[in-house]
Amino acid sequence: MQATRLIAIRHGETAWNVDTRIQGHLDIPLNAMGRWQAQRAAQALAGEAITAVYASDLSRAFETAGAVAAVAGVEVIPEPGLRERHFGVFQGRTFAEIEAESPEQALRWRKRDPDYASEGGESLNIFRDRVVGTVARLAARHPDELIVLVAHGGVMDVLYRAATGQGLQAPRTWLLGNAAINRLLWTPDALTLIGWSDTGHLDNAAIDESTA
Repeated sequence: MQATRLIAIRHGETAWNVDTRIQGHLDIPLNAMGRWQAQRAAQALAGEAITAVYASDLSRAFETAGAVAAVAGVEVIPEPGLRERHFGVFQGRTFAEIEAESPEQALRWRKRDPDYASEGGESLNIFRDRVVGTVARLAARHPDELIVLVAHGGVMDVLYRAATGQGLQAPRTWLLGNAAINRLLWTPDALTLIGWSDTGHLDNAAIDESTA
């Protein structure tokens, strides 16, 4: 059975990541560090036989993907199915603000209730089905090839859980770093984890004049 190799990358840093503010479907751009991280990820993947680069159409992911695609010599293909979870009325707020204003809803969120969705948002069940379905659809186009998927922290979390059999309510014990390189293998039967949270390309976190 032919398999598709996947490299999954969370977008680079944004100002709202620094502020711990919920982005969801809001279109927040990369900050200077995020642009540097995107370039470093692209350089780390130079020489890999990448067939296609797909990205969430939100600018923080699409710009990160653009750096990777430029090095790979391909165009970024926008894929709305790779967007972050929609957090409805909670978008633009910090968890501390939500906890202070809506403690009961905050508790359901913290407990990872798979059926819970804030007003206008997605439940974990719906989000998981969207992400897993999108990845399967994209991977099926590229048997025996290597593709890159650039998305968001929530998407990375879903992929890790799907590949390791972790339930939606299992406590998170894995990292979801900005611009980390994660590797998986897809077949029609399963998603398998190959490597997770490679951040060696980000070890030198200083931004010098050439990358600022």
